[in-house]
Amino acid sequence: MPQISLRDQALQKIANKTKPPFSLGLLETVAVDMATIQGSLQPSAEPAAVLIFAADHGVYAERVSPYPQAVTAQMVTNIVSGGAASSVLARTHGVDLKVIDVGVLTESAAHPSLHSARVRAGSRNMKLEAAMSEDELAAALAAGRAAVLRQHGRVLIIGEMGLANTTAATALCCAMLNLPASTLTGPGTGLDAAGVSHKAQVIQQILERHTPNQTGERIDAREILRCMGGLEIAAMVGAYLAVAHTQTVLLIDGFIASAALLIAVALEPAVRANCIFAHTSGEPGHHPVLAALHATPLLNLGMRLGEATGALTAYPLLRSACALFDEMASFESAGVSDR
Repeated sequence: MPQISLRDQALQKIANKTKPPFSLGLLETVAVDMATIQGSLQPSAEPAAVLIFAADHGVYAERVSPYPQAVTAQMVTNIVSGGAASSVLARTHGVDLKVIDVGVLTESAAHPSLHSARVRAGSRNMKLEAAMSEDELAAALAAGRAAVLRQHGRVLIIGEMGLANTTAATALCCAMLNLPASTLTGPGTGLDAAGVSHKAQVIQQILERHTPNQTGERIDAREILRCMGGLEIAAMVGAYLAVAHTQTVLLIDGFIASAALLIAVALEPAVRANCIFAHTSGEPGHHPVLAALHATPLLNLGMRLGEATGALTAYPLLRSACALFDEMASFESAGVSDR
């Protein structure tokens, strides 16, 4: 007699709860996914941790953000001091939060929640040259892997902080999905229509510099990341790769987190099996990326802040799904008649 897979056992367990079939919607899917990832018919969303990777971008020089570049370092301080949206949400939901500086222009003061893994002070201007050297890319990937190995949790959220990182993420996604910049470029930190148009032109120039023109051949995902990524995005990729083939649930944040995941899945397809998608970002580029990843996000609140805030907002849904899966009575145990 063939052995029933754990996923099939989880589907049977949720189907036998005292409710009409699928009446709990995506909560049922989340419970089964978590059981499958964790290899247990008693999945748990606790403990959870969030790692926020921070770095500056050389492409900021192309006027792709309305905020001063010093905001990256200022926000790192704000996050670890407890005043940022991500800090408040992590504290509210009991999630351990750490910030990893892989390339902020100005190094922040020491703090228990801040880890320094600086590769260089910001990436290079990708409009003029590759964002990272091969050694710098390797160091950023390694920083992401090391951060995961230092952190323990059944659920892991990967976030980011870095002025101009929607420019890098959009360039990555355009290159990976073979789409023009005009279709994916959004406002990021609040650009007006003229600013979005200029940003799209910059990204298109980046694509023309770093992708082949005539042959129709695409460069590989690692090279796309090296040329058009950022230090914090590369660290996010490294963090995702470290989770492949483990029983850790990845709760995926918004556009930039999904862009990093798109690269990670291209490098190691097994990463995708660990993922639950938190929300649909207000950034227009997120929709085609989610489609490429065959993802069904839990929330659509118009959020586009980044910093892992969308995933932290969705995190209580994972706790609810696990509680229902673990504690809700079955028809048999409750003495309730099934159909």
